[in-house]
Amino acid sequence: MNLIANSLLESKSVFIEPKIENYFTWTSGIKSPIYCDNRQLISYPNYRNIIVKEFCQLIKEKFSHVEIIAGTATAGIPWAAWIAQELNLPMIYIRSSSKAHGRKSAIEGFSKPNQKIIIVEDLISTGKSSIEAFENASNENLLTLGIVSIFNYGFNKSVESFKQHKLNTYSLCSLDDLLIEANRLDKISKDQIKMIKIWKESI
Repeated sequence: MNLIANSLLESKSVFIEPKIENYFTWTSGIKSPIYCDNRQLISYPNYRNIIVKEFCQLIKEKFSHVEIIAGTATAGIPWAAWIAQELNLPMIYIRSSSKAHGRKSAIEGFSKPNQKIIIVEDLISTGKSSIEAFENASNENLLTLGIVSIFNYGFNKSVESFKQHKLNTYSLCSLDDLLIEANRLDKISKDQIKMIKIWKESI
């Protein structure tokens, strides 16, 4: 059993609708058999603790020299806060764009030039918000070691985008992990899994 995939499904943070006529419509306009609302997870201490523990273990293994945990606004903020607390590290959060007033910064919280950060996302789809966060951090002279997320669709578009920007990305749960767990829980058939994988390759 994949603990993260199980947490997503049991908390109803992820919905699967294999029938094309009932596909969900994302903000981007993409029609999808999967709808992720990982914000649901913050309301469940048991699932939350599992995810924070996995995040911390991942960061210790892959990014042991990180100096600041950076959450993306808004969904990445609570996870960054819990991770930073557990690792006893400073935390900041990154807006999608700079404020129009004050210091006009996209970064909230204290940081110094050349500090090493990890960007925390709740999920990665096309990778657009992750790249925006990376670019905003770079504009503040922060060094991004990598991006971590709870869930990642693994679209070719995002994979290529991260390669172009030479960004290391790690996710606690992939689409394949989720589909395997959904099948184990009898929420989806193997034929439906094949259809969803074909959909993934089309994005």
